[in-house]
Amino acid sequence: MTPIQINIKHLRLLKKLSQERFSEELKCTRSMIGSYEEGRSEPPIERLIDLSNYFNIPIDILVKNDLRLAKDTSFIEIGSKRVLFPITVNENNEDLIEIIPAQASAGYLAGYADPEYIEQLQKIKLPFLPTGTHRAFPIKGDSMLPVKDGSFIVAKFVEDIQDIKNGRTYIVLTKDDGLVYKRVYDKDADTLILSSDNRFYNPYEVKKDQILELWEFTCCINTQEYKAEELKLSSIMNMFQELKVELESINIQNKP
Repeated sequence: MTPIQINIKHLRLLKKLSQERFSEELKCTRSMIGSYEEGRSEPPIERLIDLSNYFNIPIDILVKNDLRLAKDTSFIEIGSKRVLFPITVNENNEDLIEIIPAQASAGYLAGYADPEYIEQLQKIKLPFLPTGTHRAFPIKGDSMLPVKDGSFIVAKFVEDIQDIKNGRTYIVLTKDDGLVYKRVYDKDADTLILSSDNRFYNPYEVKKDQILELWEFTCCINTQEYKAEELKLSSIMNMFQELKVELESINIQNKP
């Protein structure tokens, strides 16, 4: 089965549409939809454009990725486009979080919207997390003490920037600065203030339209008790799995 064959049926069922109703939406015949879903024919480029516009998903995502691995809520609105946001589940249908390795965090800016990049990240289950989509991000430097260099912040994806809570801490992905972990304040309709807890670093402003992703702090995994040579991704994953971690309360961490 090809991805496009799989995806047409999967997306149709997510919308709870019969083949007949779906064909009416696309202004084609029910038998044509059936032939696509059964793999008896491939949609021509004109039909792929129709499907892309209807589902608001880029054509390359439709033809190259098995969207059954994602949930309906794993699509992110970015401007007028909808981009696949992969959420992996294990054999028990439990959500797994992706771990952004420290040595590869610089590449996250280039790969954050690429399903293939996200899918190749190592993953782990943390059963104590609240509902929502989470990722683990590496922390560099000392701007957010007591969170130390080498720690990981597990954070929940924020779908709407208007949901920011003043004074809470967030992982922020911007076009110019890449990934940063800061305390965030809503200055006005267009601007946020990003502030470090280490007063040595001055607050600075960032325009909301420069923000690509926003993740709200859930917990901190401190690794400073481990030697530098031990802070490899495999070691971090073992720490996660064995829960040999120090978890800081969300209420303490987000206290201004």
